[in-house]
Amino acid sequence: MTDKENPPKSSDKPVQDVGPEIGVAVIERYLKTLPAKPGVYRMIGADGRVLYVGKAKALKKRVASYIKIDRMSVRILRMVSQTASMEFVITHTEVEALLLEANLIKKLSPRYNILLRDDKMFPDILLTSDHDFPRVVKHRGAHKSGGEYFGPFASVWAVNETLAILQRAFLLRTCTDSVFANRTRPCLLYQIKRCSGPCVSGKVNQAGYNALVDEARQFLSGKSQDIQKRLAAKMQQVSDDLDYEKAAEYRDRIRALTRIQQHQDINPGNIQDADVVALVQKGGQNCVQVFFFRGGRNYGNRAFFPIQAKNEDEAQVLDAFLGQFYARHKPPGEVLLSHSIEHIDLLAQALTIRAEGKVKVTVPVRGGRHNLVAHALENAGEALARRRAERSSQETLLEALAKLLGMDHPPQRIEVYDNSHVSGTNAVGAMIVAGPEGMMKKEYRKFNIKGASNAGGGKDGYSPGDDYAMMREVLSRRFKSALKTQHENNGERDGSWPDLLLIDGGRGQLGVVMSVLNDLGIQDIIVAGVAKGPDRNAGRERIFLPGRDAIALEERNPILYFVQNLRDEAHRFAIGTHRARRSKAQFKSSLDDIPSIGAKRKKALLLHFGSAKAVEEAGLTDLEAAEGVSKATAQVIYDWFRSND
Repeated sequence: MTDKENPPKSSDKPVQDVGPEIGVAVIERYLKTLPAKPGVYRMIGADGRVLYVGKAKALKKRVASYIKIDRMSVRILRMVSQTASMEFVITHTEVEALLLEANLIKKLSPRYNILLRDDKMFPDILLTSDHDFPRVVKHRGAHKSGGEYFGPFASVWAVNETLAILQRAFLLRTCTDSVFANRTRPCLLYQIKRCSGPCVSGKVNQAGYNALVDEARQFLSGKSQDIQKRLAAKMQQVSDDLDYEKAAEYRDRIRALTRIQQHQDINPGNIQDADVVALVQKGGQNCVQVFFFRGGRNYGNRAFFPIQAKNEDEAQVLDAFLGQFYARHKPPGEVLLSHSIEHIDLLAQALTIRAEGKVKVTVPVRGGRHNLVAHALENAGEALARRRAERSSQETLLEALAKLLGMDHPPQRIEVYDNSHVSGTNAVGAMIVAGPEGMMKKEYRKFNIKGASNAGGGKDGYSPGDDYAMMREVLSRRFKSALKTQHENNGERDGSWPDLLLIDGGRGQLGVVMSVLNDLGIQDIIVAGVAKGPDRNAGRERIFLPGRDAIALEERNPILYFVQNLRDEAHRFAIGTHRARRSKAQFKSSLDDIPSIGAKRKKALLLHFGSAKAVEEAGLTDLEAAEGVSKATAQVIYDWFRSND
């Protein structure tokens, strides 16, 4: 039994229950041939979507637990009821099963797994190694570039603060290699003592600069006290030699190091590299707080709120979180937990493989490490309390909005639409989404408006300012796609269908939206238009509903503020999307559309000829002379420009 090459990706789409007895019968069929070996199992619904991914020390024993209906929670019972088939992967060890489970959960986002909905990469500091004079820069993403990475930092602010300290204390360059190569005199950073000026001769030689790099490396590795002592000794020495200007430079560098030491929120004691992971559970909601300590310093913290974990205990939630979190991020040498989890030694082995070095996982009960965990628990409790308060406030607003609009229940998904363009060019549509949790930014969508055959005029097919036609296209594309997905799902609507549509506009825009929905046969979505008052006076907005008089709210009404916030967020997202598209269009080259010409060949052509215009005018022989351009490719380029004359 082996894993399929391309398993279907799961989602939050509801699947049709086939009854617990039928689901149990499906599982029993697989039990007859399952071995008592470690591995990973997947429970799959009738539509082919993965419902759950689990690991097992012995597959036969673990899967057999799903046929005992009387011992199941409501969540597991529903999962079994929807199970139409299963898939298995046998592994050599339980550790391999744990690692595979984490990767599959990350890839598939199964409906019934406890999920960590956070795919952001934490920022790092990169000390480059591909230049005689290395630079120190902020980095986010995979560690593919040459050099040394220090982090992770919990926020970009923490990275920027540390980079500022590095500039003051070690005078390393941050400029790009091209800027560095073309400098003829030091830049402003040198003048304000934030760089040693390696770009020009006479300021610092390579040996002196490398000494600064070594000091920065030691500082980022947690040896700031040793460096501070050495700088203090040097300051005293040059002061004794009456070189007070040099002594002042050392003094400023010492002050910079002292500043970052004073900014520590909590003293990690003798801990060098560790993550502190603490979980607080209340009212069916969970918050996991992670503190990052690297090189003996606090690099900040981040709160996470796992979903689909309402009825699970702390150990299960924490276990699921750790597997998914470290599938995305490299673990440090030590992980401190607030709660004990089952198979903690197994997790340590898996993290050791992931980190390519020894990782220790413990639940401290006393001493400095316990104090760190207690501090993280306190922060987790406060973060969860804030989230619960925000959710309560959001739910109150949704209830009030539903009452105002005559809805049967508070909307769980609100979609807000807006368009942005300049005289019809580079037109984009934007959709933002909000719900009980607030703004759902992962659900935001942008639409590059393509134009319509009956719109006429403009560069994108629309006459300048034809917002009605643009809105018609955006809504048509959005709901045609939704209807297609519904048809593929045997008529079942998934969680992406809105309860309420808000449109930035008045009666005209509202009429366009209603026309689109009517044409598509969609009758059960509430639609409202939000328009500014007379003279486009913000604060005197009116809400338009089909077949009803406009609703004018008092200026201080909380619902008005809520609707304004939604409308403004859609406007912000639309403008940002439009600016990005317009900026991209400004840098578009005539080489971009040539078949078989990728980024590498394009760069080679531009370096050889100096401009896209020169490439257009080049002859066959000249084109063949460019690096990486074969005779056949040169002919393609030559014919392309001649056929488009």
